[in-house]
Amino acid sequence: MGFYWVKTNAFIKKVFSKYCWDIPNNEKKIYLTFDDGPTPEITDWVLSELKKFDAKATFFCIGKNIKANLALFDKLITDGHSIGNHTMNHVNGWKSHTNEYIENVQNCAAILDEQEKTPHRLLFRPPYGKIKKAQSKILRSLGYKIVMWDVLSADFDQSITPEKCLENVTKNVKSGSVIVFHDSIKASPNLRFALPRTLHFLKENGYKFDIIH
Repeated sequence: MGFYWVKTNAFIKKVFSKYCWDIPNNEKKIYLTFDDGPTPEITDWVLSELKKFDAKATFFCIGKNIKANLALFDKLITDGHSIGNHTMNHVNGWKSHTNEYIENVQNCAAILDEQEKTPHRLLFRPPYGKIKKAQSKILRSLGYKIVMWDVLSADFDQSITPEKCLENVTKNVKSGSVIVFHDSIKASPNLRFALPRTLHFLKENGYKFDIIH
């Protein structure tokens, strides 16, 4: 597994200040986000866990997964969660020509337009957090808010224990944190351990759950 920051470095946030890394507030609001779904069974389970805590979240969905799981995607919306674009095919911006990358984002956007009953918020998270300056500039000119993160659970990292995944969140969260989990098969073992305990920890410590607009 390559290097990654569990807690995003303040210097990085400053250098890339046009991206949303956190949403500072005085109300202990935090922002749970889930990448890579919707995934049968796993996303269903996530929705069930969120409901137990009356927690709302933001789901950055892959276009091809939406197409393959339309009823499950509808459930995200009817349950009151926010939806973001995570490209059509989970594309790495650093390895993609800019025109092809933007087209992939727009293909996902077309599916969101078809499926969402109300105009969707223009939220975008680049897969792997990797996006070129030119790609970012075009997407922002189209009105997208590019959402990164403050805290990475690293649930996708199969070399860490589920306990470490939980600790990544509980030791680093603060008011305004944008927290990343993944509703994917790969992340599922860590997610199933860490998410219920994270929700319990956040509620016990007075945090409020909000969606990204």
